[in-house]
Amino acid sequence: MLHMNQYNEFFGKNSWICFIIIIWTLFWKGYSLWIASKNDQKKWFIALLIFNTIGILEIIYIFYFAKKKWSDVREVFSKSFWSKKE
Repeated sequence: MLHMNQYNEFFGKNSWICFIIIIWTLFWKGYSLWIASKNDQKKWFIALLIFNTIGILEIIYIFYFAKKKWSDVREVFSKSFWSKKE
């Protein structure tokens, strides 16, 4: 119980760390799930959806199993979602 109190106290005082972890995780999880669904890899999709590894499993999947490069990741997220389509 002592460890849980320390955990709550730490993140209570440093809530910005939780925010950064959440953004980091959402970024990698979203991109990895998108790739798994595009590649019709149902087992990977389920594994990535269920296990929360703070982006570690997602990064391994993206760069090792899906064989994506950093330029691929940057290209997807450099496009503006709010730009007007011509």
